[in-house]
Amino acid sequence: VQLVESGGGLVQPGGSLRLSCAASGFTFGSYGMRWYRQAPGKERELVAAISSSGDSTNYADSVKGRFTISRLNAKNTVYLQMNSLKPEDTAVYYCYVRDFWGQGTQVTVSS
Repeated sequence: VQLVESGGGLVQPGGSLRLSCAASGFTFGSYGMRWYRQAPGKERELVAAISSSGDSTNYADSVKGRFTISRLNAKNTVYLQMNSLKPEDTAVYYCYVRDFWGQGTQVTVSS
């Protein structure tokens, strides 16, 4: 299993970013996917999850209404659209499936 995140960066408060996670090594369309994040000095937390078909999604209360998780099974990719970003969204964001983690992508929200 390989998970490769991309799309992180530095953005001003109120801005947007879209993270991508390219997956390989398993039957992507058969598994739910998750995004987690870990801020400095804090535990890793679940941000969003999506079912294998994409029909069902769940979000942490802190990101509801601002973040959207989606997937394109034809491209073995899961996305996290992040809008109205806040400084407290600053963290390393990780893609997760079946006890496997990606390497993470840094998101920094700062003016």
